[in-house]
Amino acid sequence: MKATLIGFSAVLMWSLMAVLTVKSGRVPPFQLAAMCFLIATILGLVALAAAPSAVRNLRQPLYIWCIGVGGLFGYHLFYFTALRNAPAAEASLISYLWPLMMVVGSALLLGERLGWHHIAGALAGLGGTVLMVAKNGLSFSDSFIFGYGAALCAAFTWCAYSLLSRRFGEVPTDAITGFCAVTAILLFICHLALEQTIWPHTAGQWLAIAGLGLLPVGAAFYAWDFGVKHGDIRILGAASYTAPLLSTLILIASGVSQADWRIALSCALITGGAVLAAKDQLFVRSYQDKSQ
Repeated sequence: MKATLIGFSAVLMWSLMAVLTVKSGRVPPFQLAAMCFLIATILGLVALAAAPSAVRNLRQPLYIWCIGVGGLFGYHLFYFTALRNAPAAEASLISYLWPLMMVVGSALLLGERLGWHHIAGALAGLGGTVLMVAKNGLSFSDSFIFGYGAALCAAFTWCAYSLLSRRFGEVPTDAITGFCAVTAILLFICHLALEQTIWPHTAGQWLAIAGLGLLPVGAAFYAWDFGVKHGDIRILGAASYTAPLLSTLILIASGVSQADWRIALSCALITGGAVLAAKDQLFVRSYQDKSQ
């Protein structure tokens, strides 16, 4: 249960991404991501400096590097491509199919025991996310098919990365430091090729970028890696739908967005779905505690 909670802390950190991104100013997406992954790399290096013997954990087979870098860089490449070529609401919704894919894939690929409540919980979370993201309506058009395809590739990429991380659970989380470093370099190359450099103008924008690099694009990846390798990946998949909900609530609290009835219903669906998916862990543990 401890590992699952550590993994869920990544979901909580991801919920800060939207508000921190808004406060980071007009920095282009690939440049912003490259800066954040650089901070994430520094965060990992600091941890390695505290335990020098752990540096050997960076020595991994090529296929492990392909999985790690492919997951981190591939997801962001596809996601930003989707946002450039399709409306944000539709692209975000398609890309957020990955938690449901992960729940189902855990049984198909990892041999996990998948109960009806895991699937029902993930579907409830997806329903709540649809309701929230589509508050201004959805309009899928053939003209944005490339962007929709990129968003679907982003979902598949993160799902595959999470499941393969579980499959190779013996790889230490310290290796994420190396994956973040290579990802930062690749994202910076994408920035130079596709974007015009725009640096932050205020201290507040720099602080927002630092916050992104330390939490949603930093510590969150280390926590997620540990969680999917050692925790209940089915619960983590269903509970991941709380990220867009919490992100919206944070935007409302900060005055960037406004609340309406859809948010309340989304909250009920997503929270209920997460509790349903985790019912074995929650209620069995509660029963055991009372019997002792």
